[in-house]
Amino acid sequence: MRFPENAFQVNAAQGAPTPQTFWAQMTPRACILGLILAVLATSSGCATYCSCRQWFSNGFKVGPNYLKPAAPVAEDWIDSSDRRVSSDSSHDAAWWQTFKDPVLNRLVDEAYQQNLSLREAGMRILEARAARAVIAGGLFPQSQSVNGGYTRTQFSRFFPQASANLPHRSFSNWTASTDLLWELDFWGRFRRAIEAADADLDASVENYDDILVMLVAEVATTYTNIRTLQQRLEYANNNVKIQKGSLHITKVQFENGAVTEVDVQQATLSLKRTESLIPQFQAQLRQQNNLLCLLLGTPPRNMLPELGSAGIPTAPPGIALGIPCELLRRRPDVRRAERLAAAQSARIGVAVSDLYPHFRIRGSLGYSAGKFSKLFAPSRTNGIVSPGFSWDVLNYGRIKSNVAVHEAEFQALALDYQNVVLQANSEVEDGITNFLNSQDATLVLEESVTAADRALQLTLIQYREGAVNFNRVFTIQDTLVEQQDSYAASQGDIALGLISIYKSLGGGWQIRLGSNQGENSAPPEVVPTAPVDELQPNEMDEKLPSLPKVSLRSTDHENRLRSLAQEDSLKSIDHEAYSRKMITFDFKTPINEEDLSDAN
Repeated sequence: MRFPENAFQVNAAQGAPTPQTFWAQMTPRACILGLILAVLATSSGCATYCSCRQWFSNGFKVGPNYLKPAAPVAEDWIDSSDRRVSSDSSHDAAWWQTFKDPVLNRLVDEAYQQNLSLREAGMRILEARAARAVIAGGLFPQSQSVNGGYTRTQFSRFFPQASANLPHRSFSNWTASTDLLWELDFWGRFRRAIEAADADLDASVENYDDILVMLVAEVATTYTNIRTLQQRLEYANNNVKIQKGSLHITKVQFENGAVTEVDVQQATLSLKRTESLIPQFQAQLRQQNNLLCLLLGTPPRNMLPELGSAGIPTAPPGIALGIPCELLRRRPDVRRAERLAAAQSARIGVAVSDLYPHFRIRGSLGYSAGKFSKLFAPSRTNGIVSPGFSWDVLNYGRIKSNVAVHEAEFQALALDYQNVVLQANSEVEDGITNFLNSQDATLVLEESVTAADRALQLTLIQYREGAVNFNRVFTIQDTLVEQQDSYAASQGDIALGLISIYKSLGGGWQIRLGSNQGENSAPPEVVPTAPVDELQPNEMDEKLPSLPKVSLRSTDHENRLRSLAQEDSLKSIDHEAYSRKMITFDFKTPINEEDLSDAN
C-alpha cells in the first residue's frame, strides 16, 4: 500500500511526530529495551519455570539456585559406649603414622609421588580447569575476527554498463575490518554454565582427593598383608621344623619296634600338610608384592629385601572418631557427589534459558579503499551495528522435555549423594566392629597359641617316654598350626580394621597440602536445607527468598583447604589463586606453571 505524501501532515501539524521523525529519534538502546519489554509481556507461557520477580531475585538468571540436599546421618556410632571408641575429633591427616613404622611412611610417600592413577586424576583437574576457562569465555563476545583482503576487478569491454557508469573498466579494492558477534547473557545462560563448570572443577578435585584416600589406604593394606603373610610363613616354617622332629622320633621308635607304622604315617601326614601351606603363602606374598609395585607406579620387582624384616603393624587400642555428621565434611567422595549435584542444578538453568529468546549484537568496523596507501584514511571508514534476537517458539515440547531431563538427573544425583552418605556411615561402622572384635579375638588366640605350644611340648615328652600314643601329638600339632596361623591373621585384622576406619573416615588426602598435622580436616559447615524431595526444580525459585543461599563454588573448596592447617582461621581467596596455588601435584615430570596459568 502506498500512502499519499500528505497522509501524516495532520499529525505533524498537531505536534505529534511523523513515522520518519519517530524512528529517527529512537536510539538503539531504546529499541532493544522496547523489544525486551515486548518479549516479557508475551512470554507468560514460560512463567512455570521463572517469573520476572524470580529472575530478578536470582541475579538476572533463570533456573533454580542450588541448595545442598539434606542427608540422613546417624547421631552417634553404634559402639560409642565402648571405652576404646572416643567421640573426640579424629586426627586423620597422617593416620598411617599411628603405626610408627618408618617403612610404611616411606611407601606412602613414594606412592603419592609416583602412582599413575593419582597422576591421571591430577590431569583431570587440569582438564576441568581448562574447560572452565573455555566456558567462562562465553560471557564475552563469542566471535571476534579481524579480516582483510584485496580484490582486483576488471569488466569486459562489452559489458553493457561498463562505459556508461564506470570511469574505468578495472579497479582495486583493499579492505580491513573487525567483526564481532555477542550473544548477551540476558537470562544467565552463560553464568549458569560457569556455575556448573565451577562445580565440575570442585568435583574433579574431590575425585583426586578420593583416589588419594584410597591409594594411601591400599598401600597400608598391602603392606599389612605382606607383614601378615611373612608372619604366617614364619609360623609355618617353625612348625615344619617341629613336625620334622616328631617324624624323626616316630621313625626311631618304629625301627626299635616301640610303635607301629601308623605313627610314622600320621607324622608324615601332619608334616606334609603343613609344608603345603608354605607355597600358598609364598604365592600370596608375591601377589601382594606385585600389587605394592603397582601402587608405587613401578614395574614388578622383588621388594621384600627393600622392606626388610619387621612385625605386623601394631595399632593403638583406641581410636578417636568424632561424630557421624562430620563424614559430610571429611570424605571426598561425599563432597564429590554433592558437587556433581550442584553442577547438574546449574545445568537446569542452562536448559531453561532455551525457553526464552536469545539476544545478540552483530557489529563490524573497517576500512575500504582502492589503494592501500589510502586504506586507513578517516574517510574510508565503514561499519555496521545489527542487534537482533532468535527464539525457538515452535520447539517448546522439545525444550521443556530437555528441562525435565535435567531436572530428573538432578534428582538422581541428589539421591546418589544421600546414598553415598549412607554408604560412608555403614563403612565406618564395619571398620569399627572389625577393629574392636579383632582385638578381642587376638587376645583369645594369643592365650590359645600359648596353651597349644605348651601342650605340644608336654605331649612330645610323654610320647618319647611311651606314656601317650601319637594320636594326641598329631592332634595338638595340627591345632598349634591352625591357632598360630589364625593368631597372625587376627593381628593383621586389627591393623586392617584401623586402616578401614581411617579410609571410611576419608583421611589421608591432606598429604597433598604438604602438612602431616593431624588436625580435624573439614570444610566449613553448610547450613542444612530442605530435603531433596522438597527441592523440585520448578518450585525452587519460589522457596529461595525464605531459604539461606549457599554458595559452594571453588572458593569454598579453598576455604576447606585452609581449615585443614588452621581450623580457627578460615581465609578466602579468588578462584585464580585457588586454581594456581592450592592444587599442587608432585609429578616426576614437572608441569610448567605458565601452562597452569593459561588455563585461567
